[in-house]
Amino acid sequence: MAKISLRAPAKINWTLDVIGKQLDGYHQVEMLMQSIALWDEVVLTEYPGSKLESPEIHIRGNSSKMPLDESNLAVKAASLIMQRFEIFSGLEIEIIKNIPMEAGLAGGSTDAAAVLTGLNSLWKLGLSLSDLNELGTQLGADVPFCITGGTAIARGIGNELHSLPPLKGIWLVLLKPPFGMSTADVYQGLSLKSIKTHPNWNKAYELLQAGQLSELQQNLVNVLESVAAVHHPEIGKLKEALIRAGAAASAMTGSGPAVFGVFSSSADAHKAALKFKLLYEQVYIIPIHDKGVEIVEGGDDTFDKNQCSCFSR
Repeated sequence: MAKISLRAPAKINWTLDVIGKQLDGYHQVEMLMQSIALWDEVVLTEYPGSKLESPEIHIRGNSSKMPLDESNLAVKAASLIMQRFEIFSGLEIEIIKNIPMEAGLAGGSTDAAAVLTGLNSLWKLGLSLSDLNELGTQLGADVPFCITGGTAIARGIGNELHSLPPLKGIWLVLLKPPFGMSTADVYQGLSLKSIKTHPNWNKAYELLQAGQLSELQQNLVNVLESVAAVHHPEIGKLKEALIRAGAAASAMTGSGPAVFGVFSSSADAHKAALKFKLLYEQVYIIPIHDKGVEIVEGGDDTFDKNQCSCFSR
């Protein structure tokens, strides 16, 4: 039985800017992106000796909220690979969800990135990183970053990546409110003319690299926050609460609604998180991470635990 196991990390956006809109409807962005040490576990298993007339994909997982059909981005990734290479096999995808869904953390995109990376290895397809990114772009704007991970600036529709030297010693307290946000709806509600403040990603990165977190708040700008906050003013209140709890800076990630606070130590992050664990169902203490999707040698029995502490109820 051919089998491979992978870690699929979540991401945050230190900054997110929208600088234009293409004729095909996609928005042109400029984002400073970061992997974090909170990941889904993805296990791919090829049915033993299966040779079918068409691909057969089954998916299962631990979350009742995760779609278990062709609408799941992981299934779409597997179908894309199997069609491209005319592979008529049976495949099972198992996803252990640890990343909150509909949160702006790229949970679906990173699962798809894991499937592309895993099948490339499992079936020895010989796809380069550039090839994988090209396939990932067909699935979603965040998928290419999730493949490579670390710290990077993303442009175009999110698929033009430039990796940056890794950041170190930064911890996050992540709060996921009890509601989700549709990425498509948030982008649809954005008026480019209404954007008053554009982020300076280079300045934000310099401050993060130098550990000058006290100057960071005005540079963590996500232009989608103004749209999300119209529907959910709680997002702004969560940011303010994190600052009051000791965070050096706070921002919404992606299209929301998850919000993170920035801390220079695990101890400070844990102290702040204790103030939220009785108020919110999903509270995470997470270090940043310097990798994207990783193959786990030895199978799913050797998964390291997520490096975050979770107070979710």
